[in-house]
Amino acid sequence: MKPFLSDDFLLESDTARRLYHRHAAPQPIIDYHCHLPPDQIAQNRQFENLTQIWLYGDHYKWRAMRANGVNERFITGDASDWEKFEKWAETVPYTVRNPLYHWTHLELRRYFGITELLGPGSARRIYEQCNALLQTPEYAVQGLLARMGVETVCTTDDPADDLAHHRALAGQAFGTRVLPTFRPDKAMTPEAPDYNAYLDRLGAAAGVDIVAYADLLGALRQRHDYFAAQGCRLSDHGLEHLYAAEYTAGEVAAAFARARAGFGLDPRENHQLKSALLVFLAELDWEKGWTQQFHLGALRNNNARALRQQGPDTGWDSVGDFAQGRALARFLDRLDGRDRLAQTILYNLNPADNELMATMAGNFNDGSVAGKVQFGSGWWFLDQKDGMEKQLNALSNMGLLSRFVGMLTDSRSFLSYPRHEYFRRVLCNLLGRDVENGELPAELLPWLGEVVENICYRNAKAYFGFAQGAPAAQPVAEQAHA
Repeated sequence: MKPFLSDDFLLESDTARRLYHRHAAPQPIIDYHCHLPPDQIAQNRQFENLTQIWLYGDHYKWRAMRANGVNERFITGDASDWEKFEKWAETVPYTVRNPLYHWTHLELRRYFGITELLGPGSARRIYEQCNALLQTPEYAVQGLLARMGVETVCTTDDPADDLAHHRALAGQAFGTRVLPTFRPDKAMTPEAPDYNAYLDRLGAAAGVDIVAYADLLGALRQRHDYFAAQGCRLSDHGLEHLYAAEYTAGEVAAAFARARAGFGLDPRENHQLKSALLVFLAELDWEKGWTQQFHLGALRNNNARALRQQGPDTGWDSVGDFAQGRALARFLDRLDGRDRLAQTILYNLNPADNELMATMAGNFNDGSVAGKVQFGSGWWFLDQKDGMEKQLNALSNMGLLSRFVGMLTDSRSFLSYPRHEYFRRVLCNLLGRDVENGELPAELLPWLGEVVENICYRNAKAYFGFAQGAPAAQPVAEQAHA
């Protein structure tokens, strides 16, 4: 019987252990997609207790607690921080075989040196021990990033954001580079009840009065340029599926005018407007040499009562079963046909789409960049051992695993970086298994070590242009509309 979370956790062979300990573990982390709040990084926030840094905003844990019969008062309600942690500790033993069980105990070990299992009997001891460490300077958020070897963080930011915290961070040298990511989803949702209010905010940020469709494009271009000046290298879109309707300039302008006037759009108009905006934004990315990311397939806000009471992103989303292939192909082909297809990463939430995404990426690799169109890592509900293995196998079978840009956290928590370790162990175990089974030659081990290092670190650094350094951000004193 192997000990729980030993040095060789998830590593089933000598080859896997060699690949992980010699090649994967020493690599720095490039977290090219996450939802960490940049204000907390810029302020170097010191959390008061483990609940605040571990449970606030973590809908993975919230869902588990709800499934365990915990009342919402102890999850997102007005219970004290200790009471919320106590309920989480009571839930942890029931998360066996859920990735939360592994992540919880990896995080306690890697950040706090705690090897005791979390449960009702250990909750108070663990809470007090972690709280004491969290009060020390080394456990402010910048120290936590340094502790895990995080070299680069790309946050997720709305085009209307002023990026003041990123500008502040540009003047801080604490070992981790923090860059914004352009996430224009709100500009593409004319069906949203607050769409016009959002356009007013976007226009104010860009210094543009958004009346017509051309004004919207001008505002988005201005903000895209501004993000680039702050070192941005990536965009991101969270969509149910891609939009690739046929449209004319007149049809799109008329649809936007109706939306701006407060009228609802019919499905055809809605799809035309979204399709046109996606193409425009993709071409902006191509012009600047950015990488565009598409997170596809989440069925969001399924519980109307919870949405009314708690708002979005509180743990009421699921895997969707949207048709992905045809529109995705049309969208990518439309850009490729104009030679305006930027580097692209495709993420699916429904595992049934693994092979679809892996083969779709191969349709648009043109030899200009290694892995120009990528099948992205297991995302959200799929960033666990089984999901990671299936994504890696689909990518290996239908593309080039060796060109993969690797793992990301997609997290709002500063304690989530052991997910990179988890991924690296899964990756090394798969390759080690192939060598042990005679499916890969043992003579290839030196090269496999390089492949592991590349997937864990160097591929992402080269692909996103981080090897050359980010453009210098504008000084904090400069105006947001510069």
